[in-house]
Amino acid sequence: SQTHEKMSKVKAHELRKKSKEELMQQLDDFKEELSQLRVAKVTGGAPSKLSKIKVVRKSIAVVHTVAHAKQRDALKLFYKKQKYTPLDLRAKKTRAIRRRLTKFEASRETVKARKQRLAFPKRIYAVKA
Repeated sequence: SQTHEKMSKVKAHELRKKSKEELMQQLDDFKEELSQLRVAKVTGGAPSKLSKIKVVRKSIAVVHTVAHAKQRDALKLFYKKQKYTPLDLRAKKTRAIRRRLTKFEASRETVKARKQRLAFPKRIYAVKA
């Protein structure tokens, strides 16, 4: 339905503005065009059509990537309110960092340590200059 010039070389930033339905529609259009180009390849089409196959394949990849990223962002937003987040949406970091105590846990003090700290405060010395 769209012109071939419009179909080629799609930009990710333009796709991000589109809705999921529009993205899926664009994906279908690209797949349709790709099948037509492959038919042209078999029947001995023009060289311009053969070189266009790569562009359309990359465009399909970009649409897939943007759609997946949008889906992940929506899921992250949804799970922000939940107690647990799915493993693939959590921060990767490193295994050691993930197992480390949280800032809150590390700042906690036992009752015994607190009593000791209060009973034996740090001594302050007046040092001659």
